[in-house]
Amino acid sequence: MRRDAPYEGILRRLRRMALLALAVVVYGTVGYMVVSGWSLIDGLYMTLITLTTVGFTEVHPLGDEGRIFTMSLLVMGVGLIAVTLSLAGQLIQEGALGDRGRRRRMSKRIEELDSHYIVCAYGRVGRTVARQLQIEKVQFVVIDRLDDLEDTMAQDGVVYLIGDPSDESVLRAAGIHRARGLVAAVDDDADSVYITLAARALNPDIYIVARASTEHAGRALSNAGANRVISPYVNSGRDMAHQVLHRRVIDAIDVTIEGAEPLVIEELQVEKDSVLIDTPLGEAAGRAIPLAVRRTDGQVITSPQPDLVLRQGDLLVLLGDRESLRPLEGD
Repeated sequence: MRRDAPYEGILRRLRRMALLALAVVVYGTVGYMVVSGWSLIDGLYMTLITLTTVGFTEVHPLGDEGRIFTMSLLVMGVGLIAVTLSLAGQLIQEGALGDRGRRRRMSKRIEELDSHYIVCAYGRVGRTVARQLQIEKVQFVVIDRLDDLEDTMAQDGVVYLIGDPSDESVLRAAGIHRARGLVAAVDDDADSVYITLAARALNPDIYIVARASTEHAGRALSNAGANRVISPYVNSGRDMAHQVLHRRVIDAIDVTIEGAEPLVIEELQVEKDSVLIDTPLGEAAGRAIPLAVRRTDGQVITSPQPDLVLRQGDLLVLLGDRESLRPLEGD
Protein backbone atom coordinates (compact mmCIF):
# COMPACT_ATOMS: atom_id res chain seq x y z
CA MET A 1 0.00 0.00 0.00
CA ARG A 2 1.31 3.50 -0.81
CA ARG A 3 2.32 5.72 2.09
CA ASP A 4 0.08 8.51 0.71
CA ALA A 5 -3.06 6.36 1.12
CA PRO A 6 -3.76 7.45 4.76
CA TYR A 7 -3.17 11.07 3.76
CA GLU A 8 -5.60 10.87 0.84
CA GLY A 9 -8.21 9.13 2.99
CA ILE A 10 -8.06 11.84 5.63
CA LEU A 11 -8.21 14.56 2.99
CA ARG A 12 -11.34 12.98 1.54
CA ARG A 13 -12.93 13.04 5.00
CA LEU A 14 -11.88 16.66 5.51
CA ARG A 15 -13.47 17.61 2.21
CA ARG A 16 -16.66 15.88 3.29
CA MET A 17 -16.54 17.73 6.60
CA ALA A 18 -16.15 21.03 4.74
CA LEU A 19 -19.22 20.24 2.66
CA LEU A 20 -21.08 19.23 5.81
CA ALA A 21 -20.07 22.50 7.50
CA LEU A 22 -21.39 24.43 4.53
CA ALA A 23 -24.62 22.44 4.71
CA VAL A 24 -24.96 23.24 8.43
CA VAL A 25 -24.45 26.96 7.73
CA VAL A 26 -27.13 26.84 5.05
CA TYR A 27 -29.41 24.89 7.42
CA GLY A 28 -28.97 27.47 10.18
CA THR A 29 -29.41 30.49 7.93
CA VAL A 30 -32.51 29.18 6.22
CA GLY A 31 -33.85 27.89 9.54
CA TYR A 32 -33.71 31.33 11.19
CA MET A 33 -35.32 32.86 8.14
CA VAL A 34 -38.18 30.36 8.26
CA VAL A 35 -38.61 29.85 12.03
CA SER A 36 -38.02 33.41 13.20
CA GLY A 37 -38.72 35.32 10.01
CA TRP A 38 -35.30 36.98 9.97
CA SER A 39 -33.44 38.39 6.98
CA LEU A 40 -30.65 36.52 5.19
CA ILE A 41 -27.90 38.60 6.87
CA ASP A 42 -29.42 38.22 10.33
CA GLY A 43 -29.89 34.47 9.85
CA LEU A 44 -26.32 33.99 8.57
CA TYR A 45 -24.86 36.12 11.38
CA MET A 46 -26.77 34.25 14.07
CA THR A 47 -25.77 30.92 12.54
CA LEU A 48 -22.07 31.78 12.53
CA ILE A 49 -21.93 33.09 16.11
CA THR A 50 -23.87 30.03 17.25
CA LEU A 51 -21.61 27.54 15.46
CA THR A 52 -18.44 29.28 16.65
CA THR A 53 -19.85 29.59 20.20
CA VAL A 54 -18.47 33.13 20.58
CA GLY A 55 -21.30 34.08 22.91
CA PHE A 56 -22.44 37.29 21.26
CA THR A 57 -25.94 38.64 22.00
CA GLU A 58 -28.84 37.31 19.96
CA VAL A 59 -29.69 39.40 16.89
CA HIS A 60 -33.37 39.43 17.86
CA PRO A 61 -35.21 37.94 20.83
CA LEU A 62 -35.93 34.25 20.28
CA GLY A 63 -39.18 32.51 20.97
CA ASP A 64 -39.50 28.89 22.06
CA GLU A 65 -39.25 27.60 18.49
CA GLY A 66 -36.18 29.77 17.88
CA ARG A 67 -34.48 28.52 21.04
CA ILE A 68 -35.14 24.87 20.14
CA PHE A 69 -33.77 25.48 16.68
CA THR A 70 -30.69 27.22 18.14
CA MET A 71 -30.04 24.26 20.47
CA SER A 72 -30.10 21.89 17.50
CA LEU A 73 -27.67 24.14 15.67
CA LEU A 74 -25.36 24.28 18.72
CA VAL A 75 -25.21 20.48 18.96
CA MET A 76 -24.44 20.21 15.28
CA GLY A 77 -21.79 22.94 15.46
CA VAL A 78 -19.93 21.54 18.47
CA GLY A 79 -19.93 18.05 16.97
CA LEU A 80 -18.74 19.38 13.62
CA ILE A 81 -15.85 21.32 15.19
CA ALA A 82 -14.79 18.34 17.33
CA VAL A 83 -14.69 15.95 14.38
CA THR A 84 -12.90 18.50 12.17
CA LEU A 85 -10.19 19.14 14.79
CA SER A 86 -9.75 15.41 15.29
CA LEU A 87 -9.26 14.83 11.57
CA ALA A 88 -6.84 17.75 11.31
CA GLY A 89 -4.76 16.34 14.15
CA GLN A 90 -4.78 12.91 12.55
CA LEU A 91 -3.69 14.45 9.28
CA ILE A 92 -0.64 15.96 10.96
CA GLN A 93 0.23 13.01 13.21
CA GLU A 94 -0.64 9.97 11.13
CA GLY A 95 -1.08 11.27 7.62
CA ALA A 96 1.47 12.02 4.94
CA LEU A 97 2.18 15.59 6.00
CA GLY A 98 4.81 14.25 8.41
CA ASP A 99 6.21 11.92 5.76
CA ARG A 100 6.23 14.61 3.10
CA GLY A 101 7.93 17.06 5.43
CA ARG A 102 10.46 14.41 6.38
CA ARG A 103 11.14 13.64 2.72
CA ARG A 104 11.61 17.33 1.95
CA ARG A 105 14.15 17.55 4.77
CA MET A 106 15.90 14.48 3.42
CA SER A 107 16.08 16.03 -0.05
CA LYS A 108 17.70 19.12 1.40
CA ARG A 109 20.23 17.01 3.28
CA ILE A 110 21.05 15.06 0.12
CA GLU A 111 21.60 18.31 -1.79
CA GLU A 112 24.24 19.25 0.80
CA LEU A 113 26.16 15.97 0.41
CA ASP A 114 29.42 15.91 -1.52
CA SER A 115 31.95 13.11 -2.08
CA HIS A 116 29.45 10.85 -0.37
CA TYR A 117 28.50 7.20 -0.88
CA ILE A 118 25.27 5.72 -2.20
CA VAL A 119 23.87 2.44 -0.86
CA CYS A 120 21.27 0.84 -3.10
CA ALA A 121 18.74 -1.21 -1.08
CA TYR A 122 18.27 -1.44 2.67
CA GLY A 123 17.93 -5.17 3.11
CA ARG A 124 20.18 -7.24 5.37
CA VAL A 125 23.28 -6.55 3.30
CA GLY A 126 22.53 -2.87 2.71
CA ARG A 127 21.76 -2.33 6.38
CA THR A 128 25.10 -3.86 7.37
CA VAL A 129 26.88 -1.63 4.86
CA ALA A 130 25.08 1.42 6.26
CA ARG A 131 26.06 0.54 9.83
CA GLN A 132 29.70 0.23 8.83
CA LEU A 133 29.59 3.58 7.03
CA GLN A 134 28.09 5.13 10.15
CA ILE A 135 30.91 3.67 12.22
CA GLU A 136 33.40 5.13 9.74
CA LYS A 137 31.55 8.48 10.07
CA VAL A 138 31.29 9.07 6.33
CA GLN A 139 28.40 10.69 4.49
CA PHE A 140 26.06 8.40 2.60
CA VAL A 141 22.52 8.12 1.30
CA VAL A 142 20.41 4.96 1.03
CA ILE A 143 18.07 4.38 -1.91
CA ASP A 144 15.27 1.85 -1.53
CA ARG A 145 12.05 1.42 -3.47
CA LEU A 146 10.09 0.03 -0.50
CA ASP A 147 7.97 2.61 1.33
CA ASP A 148 7.63 0.19 4.24
CA LEU A 149 11.31 0.67 5.11
CA GLU A 150 11.02 4.44 5.48
CA ASP A 151 10.29 4.38 9.21
CA THR A 152 13.12 1.90 9.79
CA MET A 153 15.62 4.06 7.92
CA ALA A 154 14.47 7.16 9.80
CA GLN A 155 14.85 5.35 13.13
CA ASP A 156 18.33 4.17 12.13
CA GLY A 157 19.33 7.76 11.46
CA VAL A 158 20.31 7.34 7.81
CA VAL A 159 19.75 9.80 4.99
CA TYR A 160 17.47 8.05 2.52
CA LEU A 161 15.60 8.38 -0.74
CA ILE A 162 12.52 6.36 -1.68
CA GLY A 163 12.73 5.28 -5.31
CA ASP A 164 14.06 2.75 -7.78
CA PRO A 165 17.88 2.77 -7.57
CA SER A 166 18.16 1.64 -11.20
CA ASP A 167 16.27 4.77 -12.32
CA GLU A 168 18.66 7.47 -13.55
CA SER A 169 16.47 10.27 -12.19
CA VAL A 170 16.57 8.70 -8.72
CA LEU A 171 20.35 8.33 -8.91
CA ARG A 172 20.61 11.98 -9.90
CA ALA A 173 18.43 12.94 -6.95
CA ALA A 174 20.83 10.98 -4.73
CA GLY A 175 23.71 13.13 -6.01
CA ILE A 176 25.36 10.51 -8.21
CA HIS A 177 27.43 13.19 -9.97
CA ARG A 178 28.95 14.27 -6.66
CA ALA A 179 29.22 10.78 -5.14
CA ARG A 180 32.50 9.08 -4.42
CA GLY A 181 31.30 5.50 -4.33
CA LEU A 182 28.23 3.29 -4.76
CA VAL A 183 27.28 -0.04 -3.24
CA ALA A 184 24.73 -2.08 -5.20
CA ALA A 185 23.38 -4.26 -2.39
CA VAL A 186 20.17 -5.34 -4.13
CA ASP A 187 19.36 -9.04 -4.08
CA ASP A 188 18.44 -9.23 -7.77
CA ASP A 189 21.36 -9.67 -10.18
CA ALA A 190 19.55 -7.99 -13.08
CA ASP A 191 18.79 -4.92 -10.94
CA SER A 192 22.39 -4.85 -9.80
CA VAL A 193 23.59 -4.80 -13.42
CA TYR A 194 21.14 -2.00 -14.33
CA ILE A 195 22.25 0.06 -11.33
CA THR A 196 25.91 -0.43 -12.24
CA LEU A 197 25.36 0.54 -15.87
CA ALA A 198 23.36 3.64 -14.94
CA ALA A 199 25.80 4.75 -12.24
CA ARG A 200 28.81 4.27 -14.51
CA ALA A 201 27.13 6.25 -17.30
CA LEU A 202 26.22 9.12 -14.97
CA ASN A 203 29.54 9.24 -13.16
CA PRO A 204 32.48 7.58 -14.97
CA ASP A 205 34.77 8.15 -11.98
CA ILE A 206 32.60 6.65 -9.25
CA TYR A 207 33.87 3.51 -7.46
CA ILE A 208 31.25 0.76 -7.62
CA VAL A 209 31.02 -2.31 -5.40
CA ALA A 210 28.24 -4.67 -6.47
CA ARG A 211 26.65 -7.75 -4.97
CA ALA A 212 26.24 -10.89 -7.07
CA SER A 213 24.61 -14.23 -6.27
CA THR A 214 26.51 -16.26 -8.88
CA GLU A 215 29.87 -16.20 -10.61
CA HIS A 216 28.12 -15.61 -13.94
CA ALA A 217 26.41 -12.52 -12.49
CA GLY A 218 29.76 -11.41 -11.12
CA ARG A 219 31.28 -11.43 -14.60
CA ALA A 220 28.29 -9.51 -15.96
CA LEU A 221 28.68 -6.89 -13.25
CA SER A 222 32.39 -6.53 -13.98
CA ASN A 223 31.59 -6.03 -17.64
CA ALA A 224 28.93 -3.47 -16.69
CA GLY A 225 31.53 -1.37 -14.90
CA ALA A 226 31.70 -2.58 -11.30
CA ASN A 227 35.14 -2.07 -9.74
CA ARG A 228 34.63 -4.87 -7.22
CA VAL A 229 32.09 -7.67 -7.13
CA ILE A 230 31.16 -9.44 -3.90
CA SER A 231 29.42 -12.83 -4.02
CA PRO A 232 28.22 -13.55 -0.46
CA TYR A 233 26.89 -17.01 -1.25
CA VAL A 234 29.92 -18.09 -3.25
CA ASN A 235 32.39 -16.64 -0.76
CA SER A 236 30.63 -18.05 2.29
CA GLY A 237 30.53 -21.50 0.69
CA ARG A 238 34.23 -21.37 -0.01
CA ASP A 239 34.94 -20.18 3.52
CA MET A 240 32.89 -22.98 5.05
CA ALA A 241 34.67 -25.58 2.95
CA HIS A 242 38.03 -24.05 3.85
CA GLN A 243 37.16 -24.06 7.56
CA VAL A 244 36.13 -27.71 7.61
CA LEU A 245 39.22 -28.77 5.68
CA HIS A 246 41.72 -26.68 7.66
CA ARG A 247 40.73 -26.76 11.32
CA ARG A 248 43.51 -24.48 12.58
CA VAL A 249 42.39 -21.58 10.36
CA ILE A 250 40.36 -19.00 12.29
CA ASP A 251 39.84 -16.60 9.37
CA ALA A 252 41.11 -16.14 5.83
CA ILE A 253 41.08 -13.29 3.30
CA ASP A 254 41.80 -13.82 -0.38
CA VAL A 255 43.97 -11.13 -1.94
CA THR A 256 43.66 -11.30 -5.71
CA ILE A 257 45.78 -9.03 -7.89
CA GLU A 258 45.31 -9.18 -11.64
CA GLY A 259 48.28 -10.86 -13.33
CA ALA A 260 49.73 -12.18 -10.05
CA GLU A 261 49.38 -15.39 -8.09
CA PRO A 262 46.52 -15.22 -5.57
CA LEU A 263 47.59 -14.61 -1.98
CA VAL A 264 45.81 -15.38 1.27
CA ILE A 265 45.96 -13.72 4.67
CA GLU A 266 45.13 -16.30 7.34
CA GLU A 267 44.74 -16.34 11.10
CA LEU A 268 45.93 -19.66 12.53
CA GLN A 269 45.65 -20.84 16.12
CA VAL A 270 48.44 -22.73 17.90
CA GLU A 271 46.32 -25.38 19.57
CA LYS A 272 46.99 -27.64 22.53
CA ASP A 273 49.48 -30.42 21.71
CA SER A 274 50.34 -28.67 18.40
CA VAL A 275 53.77 -29.46 16.94
CA LEU A 276 54.24 -25.69 16.58
CA ILE A 277 54.57 -25.15 20.35
CA ASP A 278 58.14 -24.12 21.30
CA THR A 279 59.01 -23.83 17.61
CA PRO A 280 60.71 -20.64 16.31
CA LEU A 281 58.33 -18.60 14.17
CA GLY A 282 60.66 -18.56 11.17
CA GLU A 283 60.86 -22.35 11.13
CA ALA A 284 57.10 -22.77 11.63
CA ALA A 285 56.10 -20.25 8.96
CA GLY A 286 58.29 -21.70 6.22
CA ARG A 287 57.72 -19.72 2.99
CA ALA A 288 54.74 -17.81 4.45
CA ILE A 289 55.33 -14.27 5.71
CA PRO A 290 54.45 -13.66 9.40
CA LEU A 291 52.56 -10.37 9.79
CA ALA A 292 51.68 -10.49 13.48
CA VAL A 293 51.38 -12.74 16.54
CA ARG A 294 48.76 -12.24 19.24
CA ARG A 295 49.52 -13.77 22.62
CA THR A 296 46.89 -15.18 24.97
CA ASP A 297 47.41 -12.21 27.31
CA GLY A 298 46.33 -9.82 24.54
CA GLN A 299 49.80 -8.69 23.52
CA VAL A 300 50.09 -8.13 19.76
CA ILE A 301 53.54 -8.45 18.21
CA THR A 302 53.67 -6.85 14.77
CA SER A 303 56.43 -7.73 12.29
CA PRO A 304 57.58 -10.57 14.58
CA GLN A 305 61.17 -11.80 14.37
CA PRO A 306 61.92 -15.30 13.04
CA ASP A 307 63.40 -16.37 16.40
CA LEU A 308 60.15 -15.70 18.29
CA VAL A 309 59.21 -18.95 20.06
CA LEU A 310 55.57 -19.91 19.64
CA ARG A 311 53.35 -20.73 22.62
CA GLN A 312 50.11 -22.59 23.05
CA GLY A 313 47.19 -20.28 22.21
CA ASP A 314 49.19 -17.93 19.99
CA LEU A 315 47.26 -16.54 17.03
CA LEU A 316 49.39 -16.19 13.90
CA VAL A 317 48.60 -13.81 11.06
CA LEU A 318 50.36 -15.05 7.94
CA LEU A 319 50.53 -13.99 4.29
CA GLY A 320 51.26 -16.48 1.53
CA ASP A 321 49.93 -18.54 -1.32
CA ARG A 322 47.93 -21.70 -0.74
CA GLU A 323 50.93 -24.01 -1.10
CA SER A 324 53.07 -22.16 1.42
CA LEU A 325 50.22 -22.06 3.96
CA ARG A 326 49.04 -25.64 3.50
CA PRO A 327 51.57 -27.26 5.92
CA LEU A 328 50.34 -24.97 8.70
CA GLU A 329 46.59 -25.30 8.10
CA GLY A 330 46.20 -28.77 9.54
CA ASP A 331 44.14 -31.68 8.35
